Amino acid sequence: MGEIFAGRYELIDPIGRGGVGAVWRAWDHRRRRYVAAKVLQQSDAHTLLRFVREQALRIDHPHVLAPASWAADDDKVLFTMDLVSGGSLGHVIGDYGPLPPRFVCTLLDQLLSGLAAVHAEGVVHRDIKPANILMEATGTGLPHLRLSDFGISMRKGEPRLTETNYVVGTPGYFAPEQLMGAEPDFPADLYAVGLVALYLLQGSKPDSQALVEHFHAHGAPACPQGFPAPLWHVVVNLLHPDPARRFGTATGARRALAEAVELLPPAAPGEEAVEVFDQLGPLPAGFGPNGPEDTAAASAVPGAPVPGGQGGQGPAVPVQPVPEPTVASAAATVAAEPTRTDPRGTAGTAAYGTAASGTAAYGTSAYGTSAYGTSETGSFHLPPPGAAAGGSGPVTTPQQPLPSAPAAASARPPARPGGIPAPGRVVTAGVLLAAVLCFAVGIWALTQM
Repeated sequence: MGEIFAGRYELIDPIGRGGVGAVWRAWDHRRRRYVAAKVLQQSDAHTLLRFVREQALRIDHPHVLAPASWAADDDKVLFTMDLVSGGSLGHVIGDYGPLPPRFVCTLLDQLLSGLAAVHAEGVVHRDIKPANILMEATGTGLPHLRLSDFGISMRKGEPRLTETNYVVGTPGYFAPEQLMGAEPDFPADLYAVGLVALYLLQGSKPDSQALVEHFHAHGAPACPQGFPAPLWHVVVNLLHPDPARRFGTATGARRALAEAVELLPPAAPGEEAVEVFDQLGPLPAGFGPNGPEDTAAASAVPGAPVPGGQGGQGPAVPVQPVPEPTVASAAATVAAEPTRTDPRGTAGTAAYGTAASGTAAYGTSAYGTSAYGTSETGSFHLPPPGAAAGGSGPVTTPQQPLPSAPAAASARPPARPGGIPAPGRVVTAGVLLAAVLCFAVGIWALTQM
């Protein structure tokens, strides 16, 4: 099994790497689902401030992949997001090359929809590029993209974390005004969307610098051969070097794109459908679709149910009924099994297969869930001994009377609530004597001062 982070997130395998950390596939033991966990590798103040900014972003939109929760463990921090398995736009281009115009329009519409939600929160993304646009593994169905990685995003008006003569972002996807030192603004994001559109249509990274030079020398580039003119008109308006002459908002660009789609020619007969594949690969050994596979529990408890049946964890395997023990069979069990000592001092005769309360020791606890449960804050803990479902204090499970035990067993002091036996008389007298001596020594020491 993988490393458990902050008692909640079990890191399984790395699925990506960024400038400040690695992204892992992880299992959330509290919510019982797989997530993507971005683990921060550095701990300097500058990087931590960027981390705080990114994890604080909460945008609920179907085409935005924003952080969902975060955790800290010693000197490490992470935040989690939904796990997206279809890779990035780079994977799609790597599989198919230039994409059909109608497919590109669907992707651009979703990207502009998500970006409009980001801008509505006053946030400038600043790093829109194919690697940061992730795809759900939808096969040949309707594609579904998610705009991700808000590591260098910032709200308009917030102080910048870099010096004014430094540009933050990915080379090749900068807007011209960014290179001139302008403050981050929404039109810069729209320029990057235009570069992404060109990347999808031609199947390779566009030359941003050559585009800017062409605009300055000859005006807007002519529509390349094979590109639909209505769609090219939208892309050119996104790519204009002058931010004042671009689309004013992502919503406005999306409206123009919808009008262009109406003018596109129908798809060619026999055109190959674009399939978005699962790029994550199989889960490592020990993990299944419903989380970690607790094979040890299933083998240690014959007939115990496989965890599942609730919360989308798969169907439960029915438990074979166990006949009620008779007085004679219980006495035979006590006589046949060796005494095992509880680490807390409780002597018992329960087998490793079942707990003293009669339930499976490793399969379910008195809470009705795994013996290793989660608290309301998500931290792991062991349930208190003797706690029952819905109860707050110790309870006693009724048991059938047993025949008289040997004399040595009957001389054992009676057990107190919680399963811990009361100390014997000799032990009690010794403790009281030691307490009296300590008290006497303390009084004598005070009189000598």
